[in-house]
Amino acid sequence: MTSTNNEGLRREIGILGLAANTLNRTIGAGIFVLPAFVASFLGETSILAYLFCGFLMMLIMLCFSEIGSKITVTGGAYAYIHAAFGPFAGFLANTMFWFVGILADAAIANAMVDTLSIYLPILAELPVRALFFFIVFGLFTYINIRGVKHGDNVVKINTLIKIIPLVILIIAGFFGTSIENLKWHALPTISKLGEASLLLFFAFAGGEASLNVSGELKNPQKVVPLGILSGMGAVVLFYILIQTVSQGVLGADLINQSEAPLAAVANKVIRPFGSTLMIAGAAFSMFAALSGSVLSYPRVIFAGANKGWMPQIMAKVHPKFATPYVAIITYATLDFIFSISGGFKDLAIIASASLLTVYLGVVLATIKLRLDENGKTDGFRIPGGITIPILAAMAIVWFLSNLAIKEVSSLAIFLVALSVIYFLITFFEKKKNKESKI
Repeated sequence: MTSTNNEGLRREIGILGLAANTLNRTIGAGIFVLPAFVASFLGETSILAYLFCGFLMMLIMLCFSEIGSKITVTGGAYAYIHAAFGPFAGFLANTMFWFVGILADAAIANAMVDTLSIYLPILAELPVRALFFFIVFGLFTYINIRGVKHGDNVVKINTLIKIIPLVILIIAGFFGTSIENLKWHALPTISKLGEASLLLFFAFAGGEASLNVSGELKNPQKVVPLGILSGMGAVVLFYILIQTVSQGVLGADLINQSEAPLAAVANKVIRPFGSTLMIAGAAFSMFAALSGSVLSYPRVIFAGANKGWMPQIMAKVHPKFATPYVAIITYATLDFIFSISGGFKDLAIIASASLLTVYLGVVLATIKLRLDENGKTDGFRIPGGITIPILAAMAIVWFLSNLAIKEVSSLAIFLVALSVIYFLITFFEKKKNKESKI
């Protein structure tokens, strides 16, 4: 039976829906080109980077699972940081999170159209490109306003369709794999493993956005850990299998296929149809990832409006469909504007550093709430005390320390600007309250 939370939203998403959106948000365009990039760093030992990053991401997702099973309001990572560290940290996390979502969507949308323009050159023309973006984001807006269940069902269907080409490639590649291509002749240096892992880590990111709909999960204490961990586990498995068959089929030639390694693998084991299948699969994978974004990220804007950080109209809930329809329309509109403008490219440098900062905030929030609860909890609990959260925090700090100076300085400027905005909002809010009492 569907229940309604105190935010006016309906709890209709179960384990399968959360797992599907985690898988959908993580597996986007990157996997179609990553095998060659990782191989250029590590050669035949590329699988080590996937194992390393997969292990670190599972540590982080364990933290999301614990804190997400306790804090069940809308907003995901933002809500966890706000609950642990207060409104200032919450405001920073909220704004960074949905803004990073828009930057990622703009990049994905443009990559999708670039891929489709191989067969439909007319999409390279700006007016046609803009019309295409309008149709795509308009469609997702309509579906998600009609109800979270509709948006969730579309994500499930899209996720199933997007993994079909990858499953075909894995099966066909298995029969075309040469064991000789998988043999290790030397272990990589720690520095090379670190470089490859830094590149690869962001291919594992994105799944955490599926928890933005926490306020619409049926039974968060059960659904959050099972959904997020099974979804991320499936991502790790897919990545490892795809890298293995790519290496096994192409061998040393993998590093020469930097533009479309999976298309090269498919062309070798499935013949010319394989290349077409991978190109279509890449385009649809990006389309599906966008459907997950328009389901997830508007909830962060909605949650921020409920705290007074966004115009109050963003907190409106549709009287019939019980969805944050104004936030959905706003987010999709911003997606459309950034996608057609191309200006997001100068801002995208903030995205990776911001995402790592949000991850660190969630892990530290997990530690703080664990220490505050004195051994009592109603939700999922990570075994081993705070050992896993500490390891996760150390991993994130290491990744942050390896970012370029430009990324770190851009993040610092961004945080200062957000801090000024926050203090202006609180100043005028206090002034307004004082005047209303006079």
